[in-house]
Amino acid sequence: MQVVIIGAGIVGASLAFALSQQVADVSVIDASGPAAGATGRSFGWVNASFYVNKLHHNIRAEGIASYRRLNDALHTNAITWSGCLCWEEQGDAFDNQAADLKAMGYDVEVLNNSQFQQLEPVVAPPERALYFPQDAAVDGVQISADLLAASGARLITGCHVEGIETKGGQVVGVSTIGGVIPADRVIVAGGTGSAKLLASLDVELPMLLRPGLMMRSQAVKPILSHVLVAPSQEFRQLPSGHILAPTVASHQSDTQTHVSSRPDVLADEAMERLNVLIPSIDLNWEEVAFAQRPVPKDGLPVVGACGPDGVFAAVMHSGITLAPIMAEILAGEVLDKATSNYHAGLIANYRPDRFQNV
Repeated sequence: MQVVIIGAGIVGASLAFALSQQVADVSVIDASGPAAGATGRSFGWVNASFYVNKLHHNIRAEGIASYRRLNDALHTNAITWSGCLCWEEQGDAFDNQAADLKAMGYDVEVLNNSQFQQLEPVVAPPERALYFPQDAAVDGVQISADLLAASGARLITGCHVEGIETKGGQVVGVSTIGGVIPADRVIVAGGTGSAKLLASLDVELPMLLRPGLMMRSQAVKPILSHVLVAPSQEFRQLPSGHILAPTVASHQSDTQTHVSSRPDVLADEAMERLNVLIPSIDLNWEEVAFAQRPVPKDGLPVVGACGPDGVFAAVMHSGITLAPIMAEILAGEVLDKATSNYHAGLIANYRPDRFQNV
């Protein structure tokens, strides 16, 4: 069976790897290249502490578990099991967050000021913080490259997909400038570009406008050990020594539809907040990068068959957390294998048909 995946970000790369474990003939096509869009400009925090509802929490928790399996399968150093220290919420909201996560079975510990200082001595300590030991940080560029390499998939870059070809209600390939690439199955995993491709097949995929800017500091000596989530700023240190931070607070729940100021000004403001949080080191920013985040209209993933036979969608935010588990489940469906009741239940609310004929 020939499968063509449109999109070489972490979702497409995860699908290529999952399909390769089930002996599929896979090609991945991307106009720009692996992780060139939102994946390469992601904060890279793998977690289930941010969620829309309990079912969403459950699939995100399974995302963490799927990274454990990837870690064993790939032997990659793109995944850092750092854990997270979070004090984004304050007062009653802090207590409610801790109680809600514990009730759902998430591993949560409440740390006091001195316990926090022992873990992160250079960070200005809050009175209390939540510790999520199971959370991870992922290098989106490296994990995508590792997944694609391990998959053995053919990679086609710099080539724009002009459309999806069908015959008699069945997909037959994808059209490019040089002709049609044959396919028995096509998976649209092109992030924000997915909606236009699916619309050509009369499949609705309404998307939100969610621009994001990610700032990277100059490299400094190792000073941070965890993903850190303060009320004013999320931040973490990369293995290279650079400190990575979104240019807005509450990045995961940010609802802005446009960039509010010049990228350099926003980076300056984020750096000012970081220098308050890490007062012992005078940081300066080195790079700020823009991407549109692929957020479906209701904020939830879109995964599964849609439109003509053989066409599937895989569009989600956060792709970093969800891509590996969604790929594990969707790969079987693409290859016409039975989905377990457990996996079917995990993704039942995320099917593309919820947006059709609305």
